[in-house]
This record gives sequence, C-alpha cells and structure tokens, in this order.
Amino acid sequence: MKDKKKRGITKSLIAEKLFEKFFMIIGLSCLIVLLLIMLFLFGEGVPILRDVTLSDFLLGAQWYPTSVNPRFGVLPLIAASVAVTLLASVIAVPLSLAIAVYLAELASPRVREILKPAIEIIASIPSVVIGFFGMVVVAPFLQRQFDLDTGLNLFNAALMLAFMAVPTIASISEDAISSVPVSLKEGSYALGANRWQTIFRIVIPAALSGIWTAVILGISRVIGETMVVLMVAGGAAVVPDSIFDPVRPLTSNIAAEMAEAPVGGSHYHALFAIGIILFIITFVFNIIADYLSNKYRFKEN
Repeated sequence: MKDKKKRGITKSLIAEKLFEKFFMIIGLSCLIVLLLIMLFLFGEGVPILRDVTLSDFLLGAQWYPTSVNPRFGVLPLIAASVAVTLLASVIAVPLSLAIAVYLAELASPRVREILKPAIEIIASIPSVVIGFFGMVVVAPFLQRQFDLDTGLNLFNAALMLAFMAVPTIASISEDAISSVPVSLKEGSYALGANRWQTIFRIVIPAALSGIWTAVILGISRVIGETMVVLMVAGGAAVVPDSIFDPVRPLTSNIAAEMAEAPVGGSHYHALFAIGIILFIITFVFNIIADYLSNKYRFKEN
C-alpha cells in the first residue's frame, strides 16, 4: 500500500516537473520570438538614417516619400496619432468608467447579466466592420451636420476608436471594481457614508490599480489600430488644425504605403522606422500600465 502511494507521489512530482518545464519553454519561446521581431524591425528601420537625419525624420513636417526629392518627415503622422488617441480617450474613458461603476455597483443582477456580455460582444466586432460603419454612416452624417468638405476626418476616427476601446476599458474596470472587498463598503456605510460617497471615496480608489490598467490597455489598442483609421481618418499627411481635418496616423500610413514601397529602398526603411516609433510608444504604455498597477495596488491589512 505504501509502495503504491510512493509511486503515485513520484508520478505526480514527475508530471509537475514536466508541466513546469513545458510552460517555461513556452514562455521563453514567446520572449525569443518577440526579440527576433524587434531585431528585424530595428534592422530594417534604422538604415533610413543613412538618407535623413534623426531630427529631420522625427520633426520634419512633410511626408513625400515618392517625389523626385523625397521627404520623410513623420511629424504630421505622429501628430495625427496623438490627436486621434487623445480625442478617443477623452470620449472613451469617462463613458467606460461610468458603465463600469453602473454594472458593478448600481445595476441589478439581471441587468448586469445582460449588459456585461453584450458589452464584451462589442469587443469582438471586426475593426473593418466598425470602419465601414464610420465610412458609410457616420461620415455623411458629420458632413451634413457640420457642413464639412468630407466626413472622413480626425473626429470620425476618434469616435470609432472610442467605440472600440469602451468594451475593453469598461469590462476590465468592472472586474476591478467588483473585486473590492465587501468589508470596505460595509465599513464606509457603518461610518455614515451614502452610496455615492462610498463609490467615489472608497471603491474607486481601492480599484484604481485595475482601472489604470484598463485605461492603458484601451489606449494602447487605440494607438495600434490600423483598419479603422485607414478607412475613416481621411488619409491626409498634414498636422491637423481642427478636429474635423483629415489626418493620417502612423498605423494607417504603414498599411497604405507598404505594398508600394520597393524592398530595400528609402521608402521601405522609412515605413519600418515608423514601426519602430509605434513599438516604442506601445512599450512605454505597457511600462506605465505596470507601474500604475503596482503603485495603486490595494493591499488589505
């Protein structure tokens, strides 16, 4: 009997070690693949600096890669990405947090069971469908209502990107708010606080780590989205003066021009350099998300 138990324990230990090694190999493989992608990206993007200085590339106001005298200034593209991201965030973040607070603290269980899956289903809508909706429905509406030359502009792109970011931010924020210990809420009520005081002064601060993570992930998705901005942003490589100006963010520029860029040419390397900029931006956002998540992590004594 003891021998059988020992053999069973030995098999369990062997299986545990095998699974541990397996998952370690999977994790290392992901890191290696990411490293190889990064090396390829930098290897193809850095050579553009042979044709243009770093300051001219980052601060140049003209993007004419196929002209007789090519110019590779990505400032209009960076400005477009920043403007679209900021406007989409201004729209998406407050709306998402309102939805998260309602679902976690105010909605009845029946309403929550219906609304939360519905919101999460929105996240699965293909971006090309959202872009098509923005192009054939939202663009004519904006053009009529604001008497614009075109409805394909920065505001349209921001609206569509905000619509895409809301499910991510709202769902993760709702999970963070729902995970706040009930004892904190009960203590707040016992001290005489009402529901709204408890939500804004106890629940949200306690869930701030998860909320920050949700916001950063939502913004990261906005920055990296390609198809929507390619379809509805207008495609003009200029620094926007208004939210109704056509723009061309970094991602849409790569998608629009990569097929036309001769392999190994300056245009080709410039597009990979734009990819480096996007890589650095998303990397920084992930670092910020990790920092904020750790800084505001709630620790119950």
